[in-house]
Amino acid sequence: MAEGYPWQATLWQQLAGRSQHAHAYLLHGPAGIGKRALAERLMARLLCQRPVELDACGQCKSCHLLAAGSHPDNYILQPEEVDKAIKVDQVRDLVNFVVQTAQLAGRKVVLVEPAEAMNLNAANALLKSLEEPSGDTVLLLISHQPSRLLPTVRSRCVQQACPLPSQALSQDWLAQALPECAEEERAELLCLAAGSPLVAARMHAQGVRQQRALVVEGVKKLLKQQIAPSPLAESWNAVALQLLFDWFCDWAQLILRYQLTRDETGLGQADMRKVVQYLAEKTPQPKVLQMQDWLLAQRQKVMGKANLNRVLLLEALLVQWASLPGPG
Repeated sequence: MAEGYPWQATLWQQLAGRSQHAHAYLLHGPAGIGKRALAERLMARLLCQRPVELDACGQCKSCHLLAAGSHPDNYILQPEEVDKAIKVDQVRDLVNFVVQTAQLAGRKVVLVEPAEAMNLNAANALLKSLEEPSGDTVLLLISHQPSRLLPTVRSRCVQQACPLPSQALSQDWLAQALPECAEEERAELLCLAAGSPLVAARMHAQGVRQQRALVVEGVKKLLKQQIAPSPLAESWNAVALQLLFDWFCDWAQLILRYQLTRDETGLGQADMRKVVQYLAEKTPQPKVLQMQDWLLAQRQKVMGKANLNRVLLLEALLVQWASLPGPG
């Protein structure tokens, strides 16, 4: 049975304690805060034949079938391949499931994650089931970026924002999850994860702190003309494009912020503070704005899983970054 996280306690009481449930929920919030665990916990509660207070009993036939992954009234829709779209044929199969009668004479529960992975045709194919699902069916949609969903999908769901845990809760949870890490390392991971503790734990497993150190070192060498863009781009092959563009977008924003405020407390993480301040002082503001626009446009393509030439994209990024200091 799915376990909840401490920062979800109030939300769980609100959701599980409802006497009547909506036919569709949209659980949305940043990645890495436990939305999937919350949805699975609610799914178990909705399918359970003998719920105990706010949770599934874990002992009935329905709970055993769900734990085994063979519950006939449960349907999970997700991309067939990681980071790919949910296709219209997948949604049509889901619609066929929704119109069937529940085999255990109870509810049917559908989980869709991430909902924004549905392409346009797939999203449109789901609309009728969202508005009028057959029988006692509850659809649970999980979204990390609800702005990418069709307004017609959002409007047919009860929209439930899922909370980002407080700094204290995140640190406490990470201390238990990563006891082998020093407090300073956990704080750095949490910062890199934008406050999402589950993302921080995943980043630790993926060695993101080490990757960040490699990238920062490379950026400093690039600005000192100790390495050219092409070999530097190749040396970052192990670093995800999404991470690279997240970091460069963040640095561009920090440069612009410092130019506007001259606030040295807003220079970001210690590893790039001196670089950010140097670039802010040496780069004309229109040039920073142009760089920021380009970065955001490319980041959007990366997030949209566009078919990009990684090497050429990174070379273009590094050529422009190296040219920041100096006249526009």
